[in-house]
Amino acid sequence: MTKKASEPNSQYRKKVTAASSIWGGRFDKGPSTLMKAINNSIDFDKRLYLQDIIGSKAHAEMLVAQKILSKSDGDKIQAGLNTIEKEIARDRFDFNPDLEDIHMNIENRLSQLIGELAGRLHTARSRNDQVATDLRLWVRDAIDEIDVSLQAFQEVLIDIADEHATSVMPGFTHLQAAQPVTLGHHMLAYVEMFGRDRSRFQDCRKRLNECPLGAGALAGTSFDIDRKRTAIALGFTKPMVNSLDAVSDRDFALEFLSAGSLLGVHLSRIAEEVVLWSSPQFGYIKISDQFSSGSSMMPQKRNPDAAELVRGKSGRLIGSLHALLIVLKGLPMTYGKDMQEDKQPVFDVADTLGLCISVMAGMLAEAEFNLERMKFDSGRGFTTATDLADWLVRVVKLPFRKAHKITGKLVKLAESKGCDLAELELNQMQSIEGAINQDVYNVLSVENSVASRTSEGGTSPTNVAKAAKAARKRFLM
Repeated sequence: MTKKASEPNSQYRKKVTAASSIWGGRFDKGPSTLMKAINNSIDFDKRLYLQDIIGSKAHAEMLVAQKILSKSDGDKIQAGLNTIEKEIARDRFDFNPDLEDIHMNIENRLSQLIGELAGRLHTARSRNDQVATDLRLWVRDAIDEIDVSLQAFQEVLIDIADEHATSVMPGFTHLQAAQPVTLGHHMLAYVEMFGRDRSRFQDCRKRLNECPLGAGALAGTSFDIDRKRTAIALGFTKPMVNSLDAVSDRDFALEFLSAGSLLGVHLSRIAEEVVLWSSPQFGYIKISDQFSSGSSMMPQKRNPDAAELVRGKSGRLIGSLHALLIVLKGLPMTYGKDMQEDKQPVFDVADTLGLCISVMAGMLAEAEFNLERMKFDSGRGFTTATDLADWLVRVVKLPFRKAHKITGKLVKLAESKGCDLAELELNQMQSIEGAINQDVYNVLSVENSVASRTSEGGTSPTNVAKAAKAARKRFLM
């Protein structure tokens, strides 16, 4: 944003000419208006200001330690950088689009504060390794924030699972009622998905946590720098081992976007279920007024707009991944200005995920579940047919394929009579399989069906209660 002339540093703004630009020694003319329009990135890369300043501080400390810069000069640079950090944090900094990017805006302001000494900060450094470092630091911070948000969302889902370990609902395949499950079991499925999402982001964090600073433009530097010192100061595990690789690749950004796309798919799926479940045709969930909207024409409408927007925004997440993949796919080594296109997809994905995760967590924490409707629907569509087939295998000792066929005939019979399996009379069942006895009715209730699913990972209430406790320990502690 542009500041008024009375503000601290706007008086120093000046038009950039060929002579005043950082490459002024090579050119006779300054950039055209069109060149500045396509080349300038300060409107979006100013979000890297904190990472840029942190990186510059670490670089200056290393230059002093290596006696490339005097301690006195280093102290002045540090003081100047501290001033700039405060100005930006307090919204008192004049971002000048003529200075192209965040690096030059900060360097220009530093020169206003401490004079030509500011130019010494860029010793043994290029904007190529500088921006690669900044973006890695920014993505690392973004991953940590996403992890905190996802953990909070998992806690909401685990709380629902704890509360509804015994609440029966239909499980679906092909969006058709398949077998009874519990609402708690359903929620824990998403807990696992989001757990893998967290793991993917952490894997990405481990790989990106190597420091490009010191790689220079592409070939390293002739100065006796200490890259390990800088890397450790910035929280990286080590310097990147190849200077060409350090400045040329953005695979860490692609990994971040890929993990974000997968998370977006999971968010979209649970949002889609909220949309379906909140419809009168399902009636399983009521979204609070805080996460619903109405219609400008139809007064009765209660629309699940928040869930629909989460579902829709997943397309942006996937699109951002594709955009950067296409940018990078044809680039020769090492750096090309095409790489300026890496930041907006990363920023947008981080912002979109942060919002969508918080919306879903808030919406589900406030939601009301219609347990009676869920239980009623869990018995519709012959959902205990598999239990009947299993009973024929266990009790009558039939091969499963034969039991499957007999059960299918019983379903067909029930359909023809307009009743459920449990409503068939015993003699009607025995007309298809004579070995069936009265005990068969014990397996045809949805409660008994759910209770019988005791295999590891199954939906029995006992399993779900244990799984919720285990998930709380794995993901929240």
